[in-house]
Amino acid sequence: MSEEKKFFTRMGDGSIVYMTEAEIKDDIRAGVMDAADRGKIAPLTEDEMNHIYDIVTMPGGIVGVDPKDAIVTSNDSGSDKISTKCSIPVDRSINAMIHERVLGADSVDIGYSDYNYKTVKGVAKREAGVLKRALSYTTMPLFYGAMPNLGFYTKPDGPVDNWAVLLPEGKIKEAMAAQEEAVDHAVRDIVFVAEQMYDAGADGFMLDTSGAAGDADFLVSLKATELIKEKFPDMGVEIGMAGEFVLGMHGRLKYNDVRLAGLYPHQQVKLVEQAGASIFGAVVNTNCNMSFPWNIARVCTFIKACSEVATIPVHANAGMGVCAIPMCENLPADIVSRADKCLIEICKIDGL
Repeated sequence: MSEEKKFFTRMGDGSIVYMTEAEIKDDIRAGVMDAADRGKIAPLTEDEMNHIYDIVTMPGGIVGVDPKDAIVTSNDSGSDKISTKCSIPVDRSINAMIHERVLGADSVDIGYSDYNYKTVKGVAKREAGVLKRALSYTTMPLFYGAMPNLGFYTKPDGPVDNWAVLLPEGKIKEAMAAQEEAVDHAVRDIVFVAEQMYDAGADGFMLDTSGAAGDADFLVSLKATELIKEKFPDMGVEIGMAGEFVLGMHGRLKYNDVRLAGLYPHQQVKLVEQAGASIFGAVVNTNCNMSFPWNIARVCTFIKACSEVATIPVHANAGMGVCAIPMCENLPADIVSRADKCLIEICKIDGL
């Protein structure tokens, strides 16, 4: 009796694993049901789950989509990838040209090496000069981006008390007040930087890894976007999330009467729309202990629900540790291309 055929795939940490047809299909169904249960959303159909199976087991190292289904890309801190990932010292404006003319990127984010707005505020004029130089060399849209990174506003380096210290001490009200104060500081800094970049000619503005410090962090992005669009209505704003689920570090913060804690992508996108953002960067976290079939099925369930309710473009954040991409430094093209194909063909996303 011949041994049952096994297919090459990977775990969420990038390690290679061989799985049978039954194992892959079981993991796909389990991933779908996990997302449906957590997000209170509809599961994928049988045809969609079978389509994921077909993509997971396709022969070849890299798979692709029909040319008519190709989509655009945006990115976070894309201007430093060659220097940081490849250890090749390249100026950011040159880096942008390489992405445009060699790698075929649709846009690039010109971001500072210390990728947060509190730091950028102090060098905003100089950063605007970097952006302006890059704009003069390229044709594609250039964003300027960084993270709200609310934790940077805590003592000893920032002006407010550290809620991560206050909460374990039982100082709940003080921790909540500190987060609310930090929100105000962060919004002012972001809007200040946006003004410098708009004056330099930025095509767009990126608020990356929103919600990394919880619901107050997400609120910063929403409030800042509102003000930026009020001041500069012709500049696009992309809000990219930090995770699939908004952590309730504060727990009571609301935006337009909607509590932020506990929101999943299909709920996050509606508030992002209300704030006036142009693109929503949806995120679903990769589970390192589970297989790629489980992860991508779970991702597609969440992202499909998000795409169905969105009225602005949805760009799935397909990078290290999110949207079924393995949590490893050098991303395996076999999995990245399969994740992208699933997101495009099943979730009907607008970009990556």
